[in-house]
Amino acid sequence: MPLDTSTYTLALLRLDGRRWNELRRMHAQISIQAAADGSSYLEMGNTKVICTVAGPSEGRRTGGGGDDNATVQVEIGIAGFSGVDRKKRGRGDKRTSEMQMTIANAFSNTLFTDLYPHSTILITLHVLSQDGSLLAACLNAATLALIDAGVPMSDYVVACTSGSTSSYSNNDEAADPLLDLNGTEEQELPFLTVGTLGAGDKVSVLVMESRVQASRLEGMLAVGVDGCKQVREILDQAVRVHGKRILESVVK
Repeated sequence: MPLDTSTYTLALLRLDGRRWNELRRMHAQISIQAAADGSSYLEMGNTKVICTVAGPSEGRRTGGGGDDNATVQVEIGIAGFSGVDRKKRGRGDKRTSEMQMTIANAFSNTLFTDLYPHSTILITLHVLSQDGSLLAACLNAATLALIDAGVPMSDYVVACTSGSTSSYSNNDEAADPLLDLNGTEEQELPFLTVGTLGAGDKVSVLVMESRVQASRLEGMLAVGVDGCKQVREILDQAVRVHGKRILESVVK
């Protein structure tokens, strides 16, 4: 069913009542599983992800070299009931493998892996519900879990999605960028996932799976980077609340 964008042109509001530059409601919790070295729970709208971190732990010894840095491994499990189609993805699913590689590369360049030679950091993500911005939610949840595990990193890796109000075939010059697309919008509109390092404009992750006019790409990227700054404030607040709770328990 095509996405009805007529209301956007009249009231400048999207189907869920947000304006073009508004994030969906975000909720984050840290240290939700005592058995894991680090864990987190994140909601971005109706997209819900649980992340656990194991390690750094001793990795398997291999005959070759290249063990001077820790190896970051990512495993993603998507529940069959998480999406509308109720499709169970296997271990060999192409999209899941691409997401695992993207997340592993992002954190391999952000974590201080040289402090843990011959070791492995395992990031496990469980997707409970999907409604857009899945890769961004996984990156944000992994950041919180790694912070909970005490793995040193240069800064937060935060991510969100941005899109355009017109598809590639329409070639609408008056198309506006959108921030934090939901599942319905992602099915009909071109979008990209952008991840930044810290509160600056340094892009560490950029993934685009749809076609878009080149003239709109700069606007979409600028909106995405600005959205990442808003996400960082939310994650930072969650970390501070958790740290304050730990400090109060120690003092008592």
